[in-house]
Amino acid sequence: MVGLFVRQAVNDDFESILSVYEKAREFMKNTGNPSQWGSTYPTKQMLENDLEKGQLFVVEHLGMVVGSFVFFVGIEPNYAYIENGEWAKNGEYGVLHKVASDGSVKGVFGSVLAFAKSKADYLRIDTHADNKVMQSLLDKNGFTRRGVVYMRDDGTPRFAYDR
Repeated sequence: MVGLFVRQAVNDDFESILSVYEKAREFMKNTGNPSQWGSTYPTKQMLENDLEKGQLFVVEHLGMVVGSFVFFVGIEPNYAYIENGEWAKNGEYGVLHKVASDGSVKGVFGSVLAFAKSKADYLRIDTHADNKVMQSLLDKNGFTRRGVVYMRDDGTPRFAYDR
């Protein structure tokens, strides 16, 4: 959408970012995906850590934060083992995590993807089996499901995609 702008998050964005994730969790619950993020993920501490690492970004529309996500180029430890498939490439890649929108405007994921593609030619992302909305977005935007990865913190499975 015209008027969407991606930039690195700053401390002053924090309340808006928390609001985006609150609205995203509610949307997830209402669309058949109540358990991926539950009522607390991502935690404030996680987001503060992402901000400190320089990996937390926001999507703005008319000066308002309408989306948030984590992006970095490197190696994601959760992706070291993939079940029932394999990644298209080895080596460094761009990683997208915690992609969220407050639902107020369309095109947030497209803006996130355009930003990520400008930073890395090869991208990886994962999502919960119940997150049909994200699976549809990934399919529509040229990602390929590669298999299943497991989260190191709690062992839960996620569909793994790359592009």
